[in-house]
Amino acid sequence: METNRATEHMANGLVCAESVLLATCEELGVRVDENVIPKIAYAFAGGIGNTGSVCGAVAGAVMAIGLIKDRGESMEEMMEVLGTATEFRRRFEHEMNTISCRELTGLDLSKPEGIEQLMNTDIAQSVCFPAVATAHRLVVDLLRETR
Repeated sequence: METNRATEHMANGLVCAESVLLATCEELGVRVDENVIPKIAYAFAGGIGNTGSVCGAVAGAVMAIGLIKDRGESMEEMMEVLGTATEFRRRFEHEMNTISCRELTGLDLSKPEGIEQLMNTDIAQSVCFPAVATAHRLVVDLLRETR
């Protein structure tokens, strides 16, 4: 399994979105206010509050893109930032086949039995950690390419 700073954060108790956002900020030299980052990303876990929607690792990466790229002043600059997010999504889907937490994990985390399966199987190790590692690698590479 691929490991990086984001997977280290996740192994130390942060959720997917927090791990990717914090690791990306650290790696790219963004000053981190621990009252904001990673806390702002917490509720994206489990595909936005355990609803199985957008993978939290993807959400953390997209938040990092917005934070690091800044929205810009002109429409052209704003569209460039959105294009970076679009390209990140394309790359993540290419490697992981989907950005859906439910499709990645195969679990319905909105139900107690889904959470129980996540906690009592290797799904976090076999799906979530690789998604976090992939999201972090892709977003850092993309942000370095587009600086």
